[in-house]
Amino acid sequence: MEQRITRPALRASGLRRCFRQGPREIHVLRGADLEIWPGETVALVGPSGAGKSTLLHILGLLERPDTGSVAIGGQECAELDDVSRTRVRRTEVGFVYQFHHLLVEFSALENVVLPQRIAGLDRKEAERRARDLLKIFGLAERADHRPAELSGGEQQRVAIARAVANAPKLLLADEPTGNLDPPTAERVFQQLLQFVRKAGLAAVIATHNLELAERMDRVVQLEDGLLLAHDPARARSSSGSA
Repeated sequence: MEQRITRPALRASGLRRCFRQGPREIHVLRGADLEIWPGETVALVGPSGAGKSTLLHILGLLERPDTGSVAIGGQECAELDDVSRTRVRRTEVGFVYQFHHLLVEFSALENVVLPQRIAGLDRKEAERRARDLLKIFGLAERADHRPAELSGGEQQRVAIARAVANAPKLLLADEPTGNLDPPTAERVFQQLLQFVRKAGLAAVIATHNLELAERMDRVVQLEDGLLLAHDPARARSSSGSA
């Protein structure tokens, strides 16, 4: 019998975040709410400086909001201590950034093995899963190459494989194709989207590319510290001002 999904992979409520610049207060988030279900891909759009990266950091437990709550897989994380937040982040959340941030002294395989070893998986199983993931992303023949020996698209695909190595419930991606040329960005995005949907991950992908955004299940726009339903005219206007 197919398992019924009864709770969202991510639920964020009333997120507020304010920064100080001297006497000035900058309210980046003013009560943002977001709910994402397993298997759902959500595009996060908005102009540069709107707070997309801050929001992703809060959703991924890298940063605490001033007020509000974040629940991942039904687990409320607001009151967790730093050790517990790190444990949840390590096992339940995957991150992909605009720049791959691979460890340059390690091979592609070793970069994907490392987070699994940190999570406690034995080396043999971690290497088996790493090779499987690299194969899925078309990198089986590049497993023993270091980042400097890989193209930009290959580096980013290794970074994606690393992000999903521990089978997280939630994937957070911050402009994952923003540093790639258009044809390469298209290939990487397509592989990312296919993997997320097949694996049943919940994914939040921040992007300035509205064509890519509109191919996801839903688009939300960060504007004036709130997450709003997608309005193509507003999104294009905001993107043009970025």
